[in-house]
Amino acid sequence: MSAPVTGVRLTEWTSCGGCAAKWGASLLAELVAELPPGPDAELLVGLAPSDDAAVYRVAPDLALVLTTDFFPPLVDDPGDFGAIAAANACSDVFAMGARVVLALNVAAFPEALPRDAVAAILDAAATVVGEAGGTVAGGHTIRSEEPIFGLAVQGLVHPARVFTKAGARPGDVLVLSKPLGTGLVLAGGSDADRAAAIAGMRKLNRGAAESLAALGDRVHAVTDVTGFGLAGHGWEIAERSGVAVVLDAGALPAYPGAVAVAGAGVRTGGDARNRDYVAGHVDSTAGPVAEALAFDPQTSGGLLAAVTPDAAERLAGAGFVPVGGVEPGPPALRLAG
Repeated sequence: MSAPVTGVRLTEWTSCGGCAAKWGASLLAELVAELPPGPDAELLVGLAPSDDAAVYRVAPDLALVLTTDFFPPLVDDPGDFGAIAAANACSDVFAMGARVVLALNVAAFPEALPRDAVAAILDAAATVVGEAGGTVAGGHTIRSEEPIFGLAVQGLVHPARVFTKAGARPGDVLVLSKPLGTGLVLAGGSDADRAAAIAGMRKLNRGAAESLAALGDRVHAVTDVTGFGLAGHGWEIAERSGVAVVLDAGALPAYPGAVAVAGAGVRTGGDARNRDYVAGHVDSTAGPVAEALAFDPQTSGGLLAAVTPDAAERLAGAGFVPVGGVEPGPPALRLAG
């Protein structure tokens, strides 16, 4: 972790931050639906349907995975911001079962932002991309009234080993590799709680993805949990797979302080947008705290995977937590209290 840059509090430069700054999923889905599908047969994963990243086959045994992700600061320290942004962007590649090889910075900074702060953001991001197995090879920077940073990340995967949101099967166990509640904790948690959430957001999903890849065809669907929350991304697995996703409210892992903050009634703006996204598709018998965890927008969240029961047992040693299961369709999301 890089040394803090004194005198700079990045959240004072912006109005919202992290994946909570995303457009609402409902509006985004409408816009994507209006875009023409890619006509290239080598485009294995594109917009019909969309997934965590695009996948393009360049050879019979090799596919390129491409994604980009960027957002305003959600934390004060520039080094933390750069590291979280990099981990979050790389996560989309890991969610597709690929390895990270290359990244480009996507940056918009106010001219008045201290040079040391910008350098700390870029340095921390490069370090995390290196830990992910890749290299930052360039990028683009423009002037902006608010700081915005992220990366375009490229990865490689065998075309037959691509993870997608589709493919979950009745009888599968849903497992999650990181706790929930980053939005809640950053909005209302103590300094210690925030530090724990920041450490979790800086953590790469590389190890989690490698553990899934080692299980082969026992892994049926994968996504990473970010701005649309566990409920939103769980619904996407249900919709793409034609199944019912059942989340166990009592099993949801949470960062320190998240449950207390949720119980105190704190909610972020992304919570309401995420509820709107799945309206009409969710049946909840859970209490308000569990619902808050499920709808809370996450930044650099964990991998959510639908796997066979024996695979779920093996993944426990890799830090995955069972959070529910998959039942026969029609597509639906149930939050069971």
